[in-house]
This record gives sequence, structure tokens and C-alpha cells, in this order.
Amino acid sequence: MEYEDQINQAVHPRYECLLFDVDDTLYPLTSGLSREITKNIQEYMIKKLGIEEEKVPELCVSLYKYYGTTMAGLKAIGYDFDYDDFHGFVHGRLPYTMLKPDPVLRNLLLSLPVRKVIFTNADKNHAARVLNRLGLEDCFEGIICFETLNPTNNDNSSADGAKFISSTGNFDISKYSARPDSELELPTTPVVCKPFAKAFEKAFEIANINPQKTLFFDDSIRNLQTGKSMGLHTVWVGTSHRTDGVDYALESIHNIREALPELWEADEKAENIRYSGKVSVETPVRA
Repeated sequence: MEYEDQINQAVHPRYECLLFDVDDTLYPLTSGLSREITKNIQEYMIKKLGIEEEKVPELCVSLYKYYGTTMAGLKAIGYDFDYDDFHGFVHGRLPYTMLKPDPVLRNLLLSLPVRKVIFTNADKNHAARVLNRLGLEDCFEGIICFETLNPTNNDNSSADGAKFISSTGNFDISKYSARPDSELELPTTPVVCKPFAKAFEKAFEIANINPQKTLFFDDSIRNLQTGKSMGLHTVWVGTSHRTDGVDYALESIHNIREALPELWEADEKAENIRYSGKVSVETPVRA
């Protein structure tokens, strides 16, 4: 019976795929890179979109709260800009030298006998540059990013087909924040991104993922809670504190083996079964 259980666990492992966020997940918040990203976003809003400097920090908070990313929020409330221009300004000017090669994480990822896929709101160039700096460029099967989630996003249609407000009349989100229960209707965004269900649905389809057999690693509790509601097993990276929607919590991504030894155990059991089978065949039977 025990041998049969081992075979079942080896043939049908609990997890078939590991889904990883990039920023503040594959590298720590203490690297300082996210601070530079925030600085560049705010500078873009001031220099490119003409938003008053004193309004920018509060606006960023509101847009992130309601739309998941500042860019998605800016599009929703009526600002007209090119996605590539935004990404080039925000990510193209980053000091990637702040990130150092991580051979410990590389060895951990390469030793994992499970599919590994990147799932980020960032653009493909940023994701690739981060992975290259960390030395992880060949550790993942694929990258789901802004371009894969938004392949033809060049018009004013939201992810659900609704229209969002035109740039001639920017929506005053501060009024909505002050009275969210008023008759003001929050405009929709054309951008598909975490933490919203549409992004997860597209990721599952693109990467052929079964959420019930997938572990999702992210530093954002909102992303994790959406993922959990859609069937994913969730890992909160950057804290040891578990909360609703979180199955595991890791202070560092380096703690993955200590927290989730079963990711390796299935492969080890399969190897033991193969070895046991080999011995049973080669050992002569004497009457």
C-alpha cells in the first residue's frame, strides 16, 4: 500500500507548475530597485503628462489601490500616452546594477523538477533585464508580462469591452476617493493586469496552467488573494506573516526549500521507485 502511494505521488505530484512574480519577489525589496521604479513613474507623470507635482504621490496611491498599477489607472482616468513610451521611461532608465547575480536562487530553481513560469505586470524588456542581472534567464519556461496580457491593447476599450473616459475630460479620482459610496462611477481601464481576475484567466490560458496544481509566488497580498480565489496555492514572499488568502509565507525566496520540501520530495520518491524497480528486476530469485 505504501509503495502504491509513492507511485501515485510520483506520477501525480501535488504541483505541476510554479508561477513567479518578478519585482520584490525574485529579489528583495531592500535592493532599492522598486524605489527607483516609483521615482520614475512619478517623474513621468510630472514631465510627460503635466500633472502637478504636489498631487502626484496621492494620485499614485489612489490609482494603485483601484487599478492595480499606476499605468492602468492613468489610462482609466483619461490620460493618453503610449505604453512603450511609459515603459521606456519608467524601466528603461533603471539602475539595474543594483541587482546582483543570485547563484543560490539559481541553483534552487534549476533543482526544482516542476514547470516554472514568470507572471508579471511589467513589460517584457524589464522582466528579461531583471532575470539577466540575477542570472536566472534560463530558469523559466516562459514569461507572461504586459505584452502577453495586452497583445492588441491600442484602443480605448477596457478588458471587458467597456469604454473608458477620454483624455479631454480626466476623471477626478480624488473626489471618488473622498466619497466612494457616492453616485460617481469609477471608469474602467483598458489594461489587463494583476490583481484582477481577467489577468489570471489569461495567464492560465496562455501557459496552459491548472490553478489547482499550481503554486503562485508574489509579494502583493492583493495579487495572492485574487489568485487564491481562483484556485491557486499561494506563497507570500517578503514576510513570514500568514493571512487570509496565503498558504505559505517566506521571508525570502531563498527559504523555498525549507518551507516547501515537498516540491523536491516527489522527484526523490520517483527516483527511489525507479531504483527499487531496477533492483527487483536484477536480483535473481532462488528457490
